Amino acid sequence: MVSNEEPQDIEMLKKRHRDLDRKKTTAEANQRSAEESLAKLKAEAKDKYGTDDLDQLKHKLDEMRQQNLQKRREYQAHLDSVDTKLAEIEKKYDGQG
Repeated sequence: MVSNEEPQDIEMLKKRHRDLDRKKTTAEANQRSAEESLAKLKAEAKDKYGTDDLDQLKHKLDEMRQQNLQKRREYQAHLDSVDTKLAEIEKKYDGQG
């Protein structure tokens, strides 16, 4: 707050200083907390996936999605096969009943 007007009185300046100091302390605490969280997440990623490198993690995620897609396709094909066989059996026995 820069102005050509009359400067603020000392009490107002002290209050502004205290407010800014409080904000600085809060920001520093938030930064420490964020850094601790990041360190924990990196350690967890390294333990679980063998790396904490973002590009490698993105690549692993893509691989996992592709594997999941393939497994879903295989599962769907299996269920389709079961449905087909069940329909054949039902047709065979419905014709005899």
